[in-house]
Amino acid sequence: MGPHAALAQDVAPAATSPRFFGRMFNLPPFAPANDQVRAALRELGRPGGLMDARDPLREGPVRLITNPELSPNNVDNPFHTAGTTFFGQFIDHDFTFDNNSPLGIPTNPETSPNTRNPTLSLDSVYGGGPNVNPEFYDPADRAKFRVESGGLFEDVPRRADNVAIIADPRNDENLMISGMQAAFLLFHNRVVDQLRSQGVPANQVFAEARRLVTWHYQWIIVHEFLPQIIGFGITQDILRNGRRFYRPIPGQHFMPVEFQGATYRFGHSMIRPSYRANLRGDPGGNPATGAPAFFGFIFDPAGEGQRDPVDLRGGARAPRRFIGWQTFFNFGDGQVRANKRIDTRISTPLFNLPLATIPSGDPPTSLPQRNLLRHLTWSLPSGQRIATAMGIPVLGPDSFPELRPLGAGLDASTPLWYYILKEGQVLGDGITLAGVGARLTGEVFIGLLELDPASYLATDRNWRPTLPRRTGSTGDFTMVGLLTFARVDPASRGQ
Repeated sequence: MGPHAALAQDVAPAATSPRFFGRMFNLPPFAPANDQVRAALRELGRPGGLMDARDPLREGPVRLITNPELSPNNVDNPFHTAGTTFFGQFIDHDFTFDNNSPLGIPTNPETSPNTRNPTLSLDSVYGGGPNVNPEFYDPADRAKFRVESGGLFEDVPRRADNVAIIADPRNDENLMISGMQAAFLLFHNRVVDQLRSQGVPANQVFAEARRLVTWHYQWIIVHEFLPQIIGFGITQDILRNGRRFYRPIPGQHFMPVEFQGATYRFGHSMIRPSYRANLRGDPGGNPATGAPAFFGFIFDPAGEGQRDPVDLRGGARAPRRFIGWQTFFNFGDGQVRANKRIDTRISTPLFNLPLATIPSGDPPTSLPQRNLLRHLTWSLPSGQRIATAMGIPVLGPDSFPELRPLGAGLDASTPLWYYILKEGQVLGDGITLAGVGARLTGEVFIGLLELDPASYLATDRNWRPTLPRRTGSTGDFTMVGLLTFARVDPASRGQ
């Protein structure tokens, strides 16, 4: 067998379907699923361990933003805004949801259900539509979503116990993702208003609004989000020259576990320990700044059980719990804040998640430990083996000296998530993914769009956005434009 035949054999996907997960690569797992390996992974991802950025949480959420030098292990990314993280999380909830596979126990992906449709079609927003899921829609206007108020500004609809009434409960895990869900609800409602003003027949309004919303969202992914996280060059290369590794048979497109279980979790490295949720949400003022801004840790154990938590967890409603998007996207007013770099250091609050944010509701509560144990769930290959199969330069053991003391050979056969974080750190300067991480991410995103017959890339590759940009013209479209059209931008809020 020649080298090209061997390469083709390594990357040939197993037959599966959109309803189940699958594999991109026919390669052996990075390590056996035994107690020694589990212990090494838990040690790598433990609180205070190698991956913990050791942010000085005692300094408080305000100082960790205004004094970045306090976290020398957790450096800002000057080319990403803080909203990139949460838009990425919003996308993740749109095309993958695994709530069945046991953590750390080898599981066959081809028999494991993906309870999200692996397309970028916003079913996490629309659910089954107004006929199947009327609880998401305005009973007085079935073409529009229900949107409620948190006291000052919009909130997702909630039950009396504050559980969100939305298609994917994960879109209420934190205040930022909940705010993004509400922004998309309002974006859809504004598109409905525009279509009606243009005389679109009543029986076509909902379907046309959904198409326009979805296509503009897909455009943002291809033309803003992907260039930010993998680079403009590789994005254009995949669009122009095609996919080489993610090549499922049409109609059998699937969510690959190499992406879902490891690579796309790179976004956890970009999360800050704390955020400024808004500029004027806290009427009592902030003693640290003298201004009524609402700052909080992404998660703080002190927030457990509080009606209006001190942190930025979801599942709560109060007047101050809204997102001022100028912190998260660049509206040109100097208020935007940065992401953290893509590297092997993770913000300290993520090592102690609230159980409510874990779909299974059980420990470990360290997010890095959970990510690493998932490599055993899916029997994922090492980063080195995938790089070899892709013909991409391999990071050798000398790139991972910190892993040698853990044993289990992790420096030579490295868990894929850790490997792609190290690629981003040493090859992409923490600004973007690189190597395996960049190629695999770009091909899955673009592949899922090209294989979805309803997407703009499959339906009309020459389509351009029709909704106005922030400046009022049409053509290009970004998250700033979407938020402005939805009227959740700073100017519309008067903030």
